[in-house]
Amino acid sequence: MTAELEERHYDAVTVLLGPDGGRYPDGNTFLVRGPEESLLIDPALGMLDRRNALPAVDRILNSHCHEDHYAGNHLYPDVPWHCHEADIEGFESLEKMLEIYGYGPVIEEEWIRRLVEKYHYTPRADVVPFRDGDVFELGGSVRVRVIHAPGHTRGQCFFWIEPQDMLYLADVDLSSFGPYYGDAWSDLEDFETTLDALEALAPRSWATFHHIGVLEDRESFEARYTRFRSMIGDRERRLLEFLDGTPRSLDEIAAHRFIYRPGDDVLFVDAVERRSMAMHLERMCAAGSVREVEAGRFLRS
Repeated sequence: MTAELEERHYDAVTVLLGPDGGRYPDGNTFLVRGPEESLLIDPALGMLDRRNALPAVDRILNSHCHEDHYAGNHLYPDVPWHCHEADIEGFESLEKMLEIYGYGPVIEEEWIRRLVEKYHYTPRADVVPFRDGDVFELGGSVRVRVIHAPGHTRGQCFFWIEPQDMLYLADVDLSSFGPYYGDAWSDLEDFETTLDALEALAPRSWATFHHIGVLEDRESFEARYTRFRSMIGDRERRLLEFLDGTPRSLDEIAAHRFIYRPGDDVLFVDAVERRSMAMHLERMCAAGSVREVEAGRFLRS
């Protein structure tokens, strides 16, 4: 088995690891097998390398409607796909999918091309909605429980996998990049509420779509969680420094790069920077640490 097709086994759960540790645009796909049913969580691009030996499953669970999380869905056209009701519109058409991102017309044509050609976007009208608290019974003691975890998108969900007590965190990936809330359907306040709720949960292990895979002890989780969450405050600290003494526009703030690093070649970087930092500006103005000194220009108070 090649490194690109590496697997890790945790009783009822098999992690189909993506190349380069599940780094974007790939990710780690989770296969959960019970005595009566099996399901696949977030089929990633790496599933295309497995197309000649795909695991048989009874249904697909998508934690949310983003390109890297459904890139392998099309390999399973004959089984039900499930997604939270708040994100389900994205599967219905490309037009509705684009509304989730809200990147705007400047990059829309190229983004559509990538969604279709690279991520195999396949519209589907019969995606089955789930809600917070829903449970997928796979037989015996094997089950997957839905925990609504909005912020990254309106409908992102965690999945609590039993009896392993493994909590799948989707794109709360505990990476040094920090939380991503740069889409039209993202919300910073919701993300922080989700992180508060996550810290209070006590599974035996934590699983992520990108990078980590599975963490099996609380100490490791706490260290990564603290670093991940601290990026929100770090962005606001750096923004305050940038606004100290010189009024800046949102365009100037976005160009300075607070989410991505200067020089990162990302198609949607400008849209993400604008959306993310606009949310920070709004709440910092409400708190009084920043003020709008003239139309569209902001200064540290």
